[in-house]
Order: sequence, then structure tokens, then C-alpha cells
Amino acid sequence: MKYTIAVIPGDGIGPEVINQAKRALDAVAELYDHIFLYKEAQMGACAIDAFGVPLPEETITICKNADAILFGAIGDPKYDNDPTAKIRPEQGLLQLREDLGLFCNVRPVKAYDSLIKNSPLKREIIKGTDIVIYRELTGGIYFGNKKLSADGQTATDTCSYSVNEISRITHLAFKAAQTRRKKVTLIDKANVLETSRLWRKTVTEISKKYKDVALEYLFVDNAAMQIILNPKQFDVILTENLFGDIISDEASVIGGSIGLLASSSIGKENALFEPIHGSFPQAKGKDIANPLASILSAAMLLEHLGLDEEAGAIERAVEKSLVLNITTEDIKGKNKYPASTSKVGDFIVDYILNQEDSNLNFMNIHAGQSTII
Repeated sequence: MKYTIAVIPGDGIGPEVINQAKRALDAVAELYDHIFLYKEAQMGACAIDAFGVPLPEETITICKNADAILFGAIGDPKYDNDPTAKIRPEQGLLQLREDLGLFCNVRPVKAYDSLIKNSPLKREIIKGTDIVIYRELTGGIYFGNKKLSADGQTATDTCSYSVNEISRITHLAFKAAQTRRKKVTLIDKANVLETSRLWRKTVTEISKKYKDVALEYLFVDNAAMQIILNPKQFDVILTENLFGDIISDEASVIGGSIGLLASSSIGKENALFEPIHGSFPQAKGKDIANPLASILSAAMLLEHLGLDEEAGAIERAVEKSLVLNITTEDIKGKNKYPASTSKVGDFIVDYILNQEDSNLNFMNIHAGQSTII
């Protein structure tokens, strides 16, 4: 099969981790006889520097014509540290989500057995955790009207949601729960916010159509505590834009590194796949960034295209890299010599192409030679 994939490397470590994700996809293409055609585009600080805007029209066109979009990261200190900047890299991503109708963000959170020791949480608390967070992505306070008073003393951000915006992601969350452990937890602040009360009313009504799925409610402050105290209680989390942004980053500590968290942003006609770790400018160009979240995002991309077996090959390669401690320096383990970004990518590619051979030469792995002997 032939697929066109829009590739947006973005800022910071984005190009480095995206390169490793592409290498994993190329290995899949070789093994399973597919063709992936990459169409590269710019967005973020790099686009501002080159074109004066964070999202060029050409990028939108490339994305709309692609079967899927693979994205790296966005953000740069020269904009992040300047509160007076009128044009910001993040505006490009928000605009792309809106233009492509990417209303549903899906973020899996899993406690890998081989990495439980890396988490600041106790083993007995996080072992067995398997959560997927459904975050509404194109509504709420991020997209509401923003106003600064003429004297600069008062600022206003408006949070707004419609029943339609709530309904479309709610159906996706419940359908996902039907294939998992059949539980949805709605996270809101219905005791204070009118938008949250609309969420609760709408989700409750829709839940009646999914009689095999249990629905529970948590206020966001309590939910933030419960994710740390007992993350295993969650199956599918459903929430609005701002709460989802915060909760999903909090949940990243469960896996031992934010460098492991992949995500997808889905609309009716388009889908974008990205790691959630951000641009991490301190690591740019040092070959130390963890590429696994980007590689796992590529696996989610394959699942979206209906290539489940191919996605499984990438997932198994990632699991094996963690078991063997072939990881970057953000994941501390028994290995005193962390692998570089590119060396982790070498292993992932080698494992995908040689899945039946488990006779691994550890010295060769860290010498950068063939991992399979």
C-alpha cells in the first residue's frame, strides 16, 4: 500500500525525534511491503523565522492532502521568554488544529514494568496502570476570546463549549471504553463552572446509549490527586481542553519519563500524531533526546491507517528497548551508559527488521554496531 504522510519536524528536538520515527516507519515499509511518501512542511518558530507566520498556507495544504500527519514539537525560548511577542509558535499548532478540525486528542498512559523503578511513585501504586485520556482539543479557554484592557491592568479569557463539541468527543471516548475495561471518567469542575455543568449534562445523556460502559465523575482538583494516589482506577478519561492539558502532563510521571508519551489528534477527515514532550530546546542538537514518544506516535499513525500488525511491530521494538535498557539519559536504569537518540533509533529499526532473532549482543549495541548477531 502507498500512503502520503505530511511531516512537520517543528522546533527544538522535533527534527531529531521525527527523524527516528521516520526510520521506524521506513523499516515497517520494508518489512511489510508498503510505500510511505513524506511531504515535509514547516510550523512553529522555524516557520516564523522563515516566513513571518507560525503556520504557512503551504503547510495547511500539505496536511489536508496527506493520509496522516507526523509532527515533532513546537516552541522556542526567544518567544517563550518574551511576554510581549505578538506572534508565537504555539499559534501555528492551535490554528492547524482548528483548520483541520482536530477536535479529539488521545493520549495513552502506560506503566511499563521495566520502567516502574524510574517513576517517583511507588511500584504498588502504578504497576498495571493503563489509561487513555480523551481531551477535547478545539474548544474551551484556549480558543475563546482574549482581551486586555486599554490600561493593561485587566485581562480576560473566555471559555465556551457547545453541545456539539462535547458530544462528538464523548462518543469516541465511550466507543474506546467498549474495547477496553468499559469505564469512562469525566473530569470537570461542575460545582463552579457553567461549561462543566453542560459537559456533565451532555455526557450523562450520551452515556445512556452505552449501557455496557460505566460512567463516573470527578472534579478536576480531586482527579489530579487521584491520578497520583490510585492511577489504576482509571480506564478512559474524558475531559475538556485545559483540564486535559494539565492532567495528561501530570500522568506522564507514571511512565517514568515524558519522553515515552505519544498522542494523536483526530478529526473527521484528518489526523495528526505527535509526542507530548515539547521542544526541549536545552537538548537541541545534542543527540540525547528520547525518540520513543515520537516512534510510538508513528505506531498510533499506523493504527489509524488500519495497519495494526505494523503498529504492533513498532510497539514490540519499543518494549524490547526498555527491557534491555537501550534508552536515552532521561530514563535511568542499570545501564550506566545511556544510548544516544540515533542509537536508540538504530535498535528500533534493527529489531523491527529482525523480530525473530532475540540473540542480542549488548557490547555491539553500545558500540553502535549491529544489534542482531
